[in-house]
Amino acid sequence: MNFRASFCDPFKSDIIEIGSIEQGKIMELFEKIPWSEYLTKMQTAKESEIHYSPSLEIENSDNRNGLSVSVIDGWKWYIFYKRPKLVKRFFGLIEKMDNNYLTEIHEQTENDVRDCLEALMKNDLSFLENKIK
Repeated sequence: MNFRASFCDPFKSDIIEIGSIEQGKIMELFEKIPWSEYLTKMQTAKESEIHYSPSLEIENSDNRNGLSVSVIDGWKWYIFYKRPKLVKRFFGLIEKMDNNYLTEIHEQTENDVRDCLEALMKNDLSFLENKIK
């Protein structure tokens, strides 16, 4: 499987495109990000200096399933799950492929984030679909 990564630094307006990343390096990348340092710095920064919450996006380039994880405070995480999905509209009469279908869950722990990243790396899409509705 092929993966790509990007990062949102709260103090930079442009998203940092990391590019291709080996499957085995995803957790290492997640662990190297100084999440708590960003949050501490954000507490004393002016609102105009902050562009995002610190966020990491990992996408499986082969099937376009991806996760964005964002920390809100020391223990609250948001997890966004993007994937192609056939969605029904107009009372189920019309089906259309939404290539960027997105769901999210809030108030997650760092362990929840790790579980979801592991599931993405293993291509366990049913876990992600059930967890992030």
